[in-house]
Amino acid sequence: MSVAISVRLPDELAKALADVSLASERSKSFVLQKALEAYLEEQADLQISLDRLKDPTDAVISLEAMRSELGL
Repeated sequence: MSVAISVRLPDELAKALADVSLASERSKSFVLQKALEAYLEEQADLQISLDRLKDPTDAVISLEAMRSELGL
């Protein structure tokens, strides 16, 4: 099942969307769906990162220790 959503875009963004849609030979809906999926995945990753950063039980290592561990 899918849901129709109406979005109002600034002219420049609408033009960029149309350009990408034309260049990729995909519909604007497809491009928007993929962009939204990527954005939401990034937001989820960001939230996980922030949660780990605030977790006092999560170990933090120095840059030197990380480089040494990776052999850099």
